Amino acid sequence: MGDRRGSPASQRPAAPPGRVVILGAGPTGLGAACRLQQLGVERFRVLEARPVVGGLARSEVDDAGFVWDIGGHVGFSRFPLYNEVATRALKGDWACHRRCARIYLAGRFVPYPYQLNVHRVSRRRACRAAAEMLLARRGPPPPGESFARWARRYFGSAVSGDFLLPYNEKVWGYPAESLGTQWIADRVALPRPSTLLYSALFGRGKADWGPNRSFRFPRRGGTGALWQALARSLPPGVLTLSAPVEAIDPTSRTVETADECIGFDTLISSIPLPELLQRLSGIPAATREAGGALRHSAVHVVGFGFQGPRPAILDGLSWVYFPEPEIPFHRVTVLSNYSPHNVPPLLGAWSLLVEASETPWQPVATENLAGRTLAALEKANLVPRGAEPVSVWQHREAYGYPTPTVDRDTILARLLPALEARGIYSRGRFGAWRYEVSNQDHCFMQGVEIVDRLVRGRAENVVTLSGTTPPRAAARAAG
Repeated sequence: MGDRRGSPASQRPAAPPGRVVILGAGPTGLGAACRLQQLGVERFRVLEARPVVGGLARSEVDDAGFVWDIGGHVGFSRFPLYNEVATRALKGDWACHRRCARIYLAGRFVPYPYQLNVHRVSRRRACRAAAEMLLARRGPPPPGESFARWARRYFGSAVSGDFLLPYNEKVWGYPAESLGTQWIADRVALPRPSTLLYSALFGRGKADWGPNRSFRFPRRGGTGALWQALARSLPPGVLTLSAPVEAIDPTSRTVETADECIGFDTLISSIPLPELLQRLSGIPAATREAGGALRHSAVHVVGFGFQGPRPAILDGLSWVYFPEPEIPFHRVTVLSNYSPHNVPPLLGAWSLLVEASETPWQPVATENLAGRTLAALEKANLVPRGAEPVSVWQHREAYGYPTPTVDRDTILARLLPALEARGIYSRGRFGAWRYEVSNQDHCFMQGVEIVDRLVRGRAENVVTLSGTTPPRAAARAAG
């Protein structure tokens, strides 16, 4: 799991957890539950608000037999334990892939990452980008620097203006000036100027950057199949579905649902931090208000199932990014390429999964969303002109992305210790509110490692919980 250690306080052995209640049966909650079971802890419960496990990593099957994920998910990890558990849970029934990602820009499909393939737009653009990087003031971002300022400082106007700023504003749904830089280490390729110059002069790019350049996907049942398998491995009576939490009293140590009141000594929560704070009694108003200052986006997911000929560009394609503002979505996943079982047994069946972020700053018009999305897919040549889908699936997830605002870490530094002082440990994508460590494997391991801390007195891994990999490491990988 790595050898980095947390703060001295997190290294002190804690008292036995006693009765443990886990809120949420997504990757974090199931990671914690599986670890408790493995360590022989018997007094624990898992409460899930939905009628199905998996959280954002769950999957659905529509009436036509198409499998849909809640957004684009793939399996890749540097955690041996997670890889071992995932492989065993599905009995090795995984499809393995080499990533083929593109960026749709100026009517072209440019290999990802853009900063290593600018020459595919134009040689002139690439030379300008290389020159700007040679003159740029590089180095790690200082505390409080916005993503917009850092991107322009590091890359210049060509790369930042063409892709980094418009795309990230679409996916986060907030101005780039309000975003921090805490999340960039494994998410933004940081090439050396010499690499960019070589690409510009000789027309040779690089498309294998990043930890997800190789990934795997469940052959059957979509991403959610993994979490369903892990849930089935839990002892009978531990997991309760359709049990949203209505109130939490940290003084009496109780959690209330519509049907029961459950006592706890330790509470592990993966529900969104603002929702957790709203349900907690006896906490200062300032603490609850701090949670309200956290920003997030909702995500609209539209799935299109087709039968018949498909564009050649889709052959072997994993996903496409869309930075241009006139296109009403930021990513398209060719879900049928991940597994043949993601589509029904129809001759020539294939599917596309489309995502669009929604925030107060970036509203999404829901009227005829599917029709406008389909028209944009035709314009981008991802769907044949006049093709009629045999299935259309739509979903809105209220919590899609936790936004890494400039002040996010300051807010979390107030909230998380205040909760832990009450025996409440908030972890996971929206529990820890750190996008940079909110992939499925990170979230699963956050659940595992908080249990190890509580039961065995072991420190949580700093990288798992805080994503503190230095940007220089990402730069070395990209160069």
